[in-house]
Amino acid sequence: MSSTNIEQIMPAKLAQAIANSLFPALDSQLRSGRHIGIDELDNHAFLMDYQDELELFYQRYNVELIRAPEGFFYLRPRSTTLISRSVLSELDMMVGKILCYLYLSPERLAQEGIFSGQELYEELISLADESKLLKYVNQRSTGSDLDRQKLQEKVRTSLNRLRRLGMVTFMGTDSTKFRITEAVFRFGADVRSSDDPREAQLRMIRDGEAMPLENSLSLSDDDQNNENVADSAEDEQE
Repeated sequence: MSSTNIEQIMPAKLAQAIANSLFPALDSQLRSGRHIGIDELDNHAFLMDYQDELELFYQRYNVELIRAPEGFFYLRPRSTTLISRSVLSELDMMVGKILCYLYLSPERLAQEGIFSGQELYEELISLADESKLLKYVNQRSTGSDLDRQKLQEKVRTSLNRLRRLGMVTFMGTDSTKFRITEAVFRFGADVRSSDDPREAQLRMIRDGEAMPLENSLSLSDDDQNNENVADSAEDEQE
């Protein structure tokens, strides 16, 4: 088949993108819900180079390749998407909103962008309604120490889910400390135009405002199923 005939089926630049050695792994990451930030130099540069062509490619699957104002890329599924997805839990999203609040904080610069899991948990408890948080863990919660311990474990699980989506990166082998990426603005899209983004984000947290899901923040079904099994096992042991 001549190159002319091939281009009638697929534009040459799209064919180059798909043939690139980076594409298979990057495509899998995007389909699993991962956000690709500017710190992922090779993958981000690849998406910048082939953005127009890949937008057309993913349209065939009824998803949109989005480049956010902060520069990160992600896939946003439409209701008719052919790519399976699982929406994040309310606790996952609340943790995401807290991460966005921390990203906007002066402490991020003072601490070189590094936070600990304990700092995240303490910020969550201080800013959000604790009784509501405990209901995420146990509908019959009495506010016991056991319920609070379970909540802290669930927050760690949520943080790990968000890590796989590219919202945070752990510091080497130390999973207790992490750096927040610009992708957390998926949880603070409404604050971009605010005169005081941090205050606007705090208001969203305290009001318990749900972020628009857009059917877009997701894990692959395999990841979600594995975590559901683990959660069920924990519940049976209690």
